[in-house]
Amino acid sequence: MGIQRNEKIIDQRRIVIPDTDLGALFPLGLGSMKAESAWDKQQTYRIFDTYFDRGGNLFDTARVYSLFSKSEEWIGDWLKETGKRNRIVLISKGGHPDLTAQPFPDMHRFRLSKEEMTSDLETSLRTLQTNHIDIYLYHRDDPARSVEELVDTMESFVQAGKIRYYGCSNWTLPRIEQAMNYAKAMGYRGFVMNQGLLNAASDDAGPLQDDTLIKIDPQMRAYHKAHPEILATAYSGIALGFFAQYLRGGADAVRDKSYLTDANIARAKQMEQSAKEKGITLLQETLGYFKTLEHDCIPLFTPRDEAGICEAMEA
Repeated sequence: MGIQRNEKIIDQRRIVIPDTDLGALFPLGLGSMKAESAWDKQQTYRIFDTYFDRGGNLFDTARVYSLFSKSEEWIGDWLKETGKRNRIVLISKGGHPDLTAQPFPDMHRFRLSKEEMTSDLETSLRTLQTNHIDIYLYHRDDPARSVEELVDTMESFVQAGKIRYYGCSNWTLPRIEQAMNYAKAMGYRGFVMNQGLLNAASDDAGPLQDDTLIKIDPQMRAYHKAHPEILATAYSGIALGFFAQYLRGGADAVRDKSYLTDANIARAKQMEQSAKEKGITLLQETLGYFKTLEHDCIPLFTPRDEAGICEAMEA
C-alpha cells in the first residue's frame, strides 16, 4: 500500500524508511494540533489541501490532542471527503498521561498498559474514520514496564491489521536500543520512527519544564546515523518561534522559554544575518538546520495559515 505519487511535487529529496512500504516521504511533516484552537474547519482544510497539493504526505496527530483540538476528527473528515487516505502517511500517538486528572495532571502516571493503548487506538481509528494507522507511536514511555511488553502490544496491533508500523515518542536512547534488540531477537520489524524534541536551539537550551519530554541529543543523533531504519522526526522544529520572537522583542519577549541562553541569543543573530545573505526568511533558515544533520530527520511544522506552510515547504 505505497503512496501514490503527487503530480505537483516541489521537492525531489524524499525520505524512505528502509524495510517498509510507506513510500517516499516529504521532508517536512504537517503538525495538526492547532485544528480548532487556532484554525477553523475551513482553514484547516485549506492548509491540508495546500500541503498535499505541494507534495506533502506526512500528517501527524495524537489522541491527546482531542482535549484541545479537533485534529484527529478533522483529518478524518478531510480524508473521507477528499478520498486521499491511501495517498498520505498518517501518524498518531497513544498512551499520553491523563491531562484531565484532578487536582492536576500527573505526567508520571503513564498510560501504557495494553488495555489503555487499545482504548486510545480504537478511539483514534473511529475518529480518523480509517481502519488502520500507518505509524502508531507511544506518546511517552513507562520505564516500569518492560520493553518486551510494550513491543508485544504494538505487534498485536500490527497482527490485527489496525496499524502498519509503530515507533516511539519521548523515549530515551537506552530504551529504544533495548526495544530494537528485543524486536530483532523476535524477528519483528521493530520501531520505524522516533519522535523527539529537536531544533537549532535545543542542544543549548536550559532544563525543560516537563521532564517527560526527551531531546534528540547528539548521542541519539549518532544512533540514528548508524540506524537509518528508525526515522527521526522532530517536534518543536522551530523552537516555538524563539528566534523570531527574540529578534523582534528581545529577551523580555522570550523570558519564559528554556531556549533563552547566551548560546541561543548568539545563534539568533547569526541566523538573522545568514538568512539575509541567502535571501531567505528566518523560518526557512531555522528549518534549514535539519539539512545539516548527518541523518535523515523530518521536522513537524504547524503553520499559522496557508502562506506559512508554503513558506516552510520551500525551505
